[in-house]
Amino acid sequence: MRFPRLLSRTAYSRYERELAKEVLAGPLPGHIAIIMDGNRRYAAEFLENDSKEGHRKGEEKIEEMLWWCLELKIPYITVYAFSTENFKREKDEVDFIMELSEASLRRMADDKRIHDNKVRIRVFGDRSTLPDSVREAIAYADERTSAYSDFSFNVAMAYGSRQEIIAAVKDIAAKVAKGEMGIDDISEETVSSHLYTSDMPDPDLILRTSGEVRMSNFLLWQLAYSELYFADVYWPGFRYIDFLRAVRSYQQRIRRYGG
Repeated sequence: MRFPRLLSRTAYSRYERELAKEVLAGPLPGHIAIIMDGNRRYAAEFLENDSKEGHRKGEEKIEEMLWWCLELKIPYITVYAFSTENFKREKDEVDFIMELSEASLRRMADDKRIHDNKVRIRVFGDRSTLPDSVREAIAYADERTSAYSDFSFNVAMAYGSRQEIIAAVKDIAAKVAKGEMGIDDISEETVSSHLYTSDMPDPDLILRTSGEVRMSNFLLWQLAYSELYFADVYWPGFRYIDFLRAVRSYQQRIRRYGG
């Protein structure tokens, strides 16, 4: 039985190499955003329902995916790490995710590969709702990588797109009330410039794992012309070949931007 399995792995590796070669020869997205879904269902199916281990493997996959993006020279990578709605989960689970996030941010901020590739680490969302330890880790990662601009790794944490848009509208309304701008001055660019993502391009490709087909309050303004890809695999089980297939799907589409 070992020989057929070895043959299968060899064929699989060859296919992955050929797919990577094909993808690298085509137009690559400048910004990929990822809804990382399925940690708990992965744990239920493969880890004897150990949800903490599912989250831990999901956290490890984030870093693995970042290296894939760097290999393809994709300059902007955004991950949906923790939504405002996720705070409704059991306190023990939320606390564990916060601990994982703190450790991951500090580890990545000290990772030689981050500095070799000049990766800027940024976290956006409502930081006021996060524990002090996580906010300190965010500040540490920001300070360690603030001078870099070759790549941008963005983490949406304590984030909700509706809340982001509401905050932008409030900021704009305050400026109108103060006479700093008029109603007729408000445009799409005005709103975009007041969002957390004001200094980065909108995503070219938004990828969601786990087979769910919805956006879950993620980058609702920014995704107006994004290509969407839904992978029928849980996030911890997401493979490099799945990533390449998503990028190839993007390459096969014709982007008309409404025209």
